[in-house]
Amino acid sequence: MLKLSSRLDSLEESVTLAITAKAKALKSEGRDIVGLGAGEPDFDTPENIKEAAIAAIRSGQTKYTAVGGIVELKDAIIEKFKSDNGLNFDRSEIIVSCGGKHSIYNLFQALLNPGDEVIIPGPYWVSYPAIVTISGGTPVVVATTEATGFKMTPEAFSAAITPATKAVIINSPSNPTGAAYSRAELEAIAEVALKNNLVIITDDIYEKLVYDDFEFTSIASISKEVSDSSVVLNGVSKAYSMTGWRIGYAAGPKELIGAMSKIQSQSTSNPTSISQWAAVEALSGPQDSIAMMCKEFVKRRDVMVAGLNAIEGVTCPVPHGAFYCFPNVSGLYERNNVKGSVELSAYLLDSAGVAVVPGSAFGDDSALRLSYATSLDMVEEALKRIAAAVK
Repeated sequence: MLKLSSRLDSLEESVTLAITAKAKALKSEGRDIVGLGAGEPDFDTPENIKEAAIAAIRSGQTKYTAVGGIVELKDAIIEKFKSDNGLNFDRSEIIVSCGGKHSIYNLFQALLNPGDEVIIPGPYWVSYPAIVTISGGTPVVVATTEATGFKMTPEAFSAAITPATKAVIINSPSNPTGAAYSRAELEAIAEVALKNNLVIITDDIYEKLVYDDFEFTSIASISKEVSDSSVVLNGVSKAYSMTGWRIGYAAGPKELIGAMSKIQSQSTSNPTSISQWAAVEALSGPQDSIAMMCKEFVKRRDVMVAGLNAIEGVTCPVPHGAFYCFPNVSGLYERNNVKGSVELSAYLLDSAGVAVVPGSAFGDDSALRLSYATSLDMVEEALKRIAAAVK
């Protein structure tokens, strides 16, 4: 009998991808399903980006490229960091990978030794702990609550640090909560990290999707000292509705980026050449599509938050970024005879035809994650079904 690697013993399939796949499968069987599980914008990739990809194909840009990305894309990323974040990098400090998840995988493979600890504020994106574990490290989750705005305090951060702690990861705005750290909050986190000589990993993938006049700050931009200790992760998937194009990138210390490139050279090699040229246009071309998306997301968010808070037993804070709501639904468990977020999400899918993601996947069994990256009509329909199902 085939014996699989023991690395799989502690590894589970991505719950968010599994929920999305199940919703699609049910739809293909003819079920009327409203999907609120997907972590991707429902808008199409802007036309100028698609045209750049078509032009790349027609001009023969279909061969292998440098492992870490084409010069033109690295230069566009450098300019983006300079203009958006006040950060200065050179080409040797940039790597382009096959999506943001790939960048994170390369990073932890290059950074961690067995037993190294990585502090992760929870609720967290589902893949952070898994990738740390695959890479031989130990994820240390620092729980946050609605009372702290789902943000890690410097006191809680300090208390979690041990001699084995090597890094901390900050995701702002957050998947799954939509929480976003202010500059002052990031300064306090950075102070603790520097004091303990930690690598600061900042996942800025939702940077462009912020609302209510919130001013985004990358923690790496706080000071030269913080920048020198940071790795900045980003990509084109969310802001430009390019999830399937699979382009992510990382910027950081030259030796670390070089190590990530070495790992990538023995796995995927370069990201897709055509997608790289599309990403050049995304970063360098017109940016008006982002404002349009944000305007629509705010409308949907407001409807979703109001609708969820109108359901007895549900409390939902207002997210300031990304495109998720993360309501506390523990008040629904007893009266609907379910034991937690997994059972409640299964109940909603089976009885109401609404696909959501259980909060347990993000480290918080009291909640559900609902994506408003779908039409306003679908948001309203989902809320109507949920309210009827849990009465």
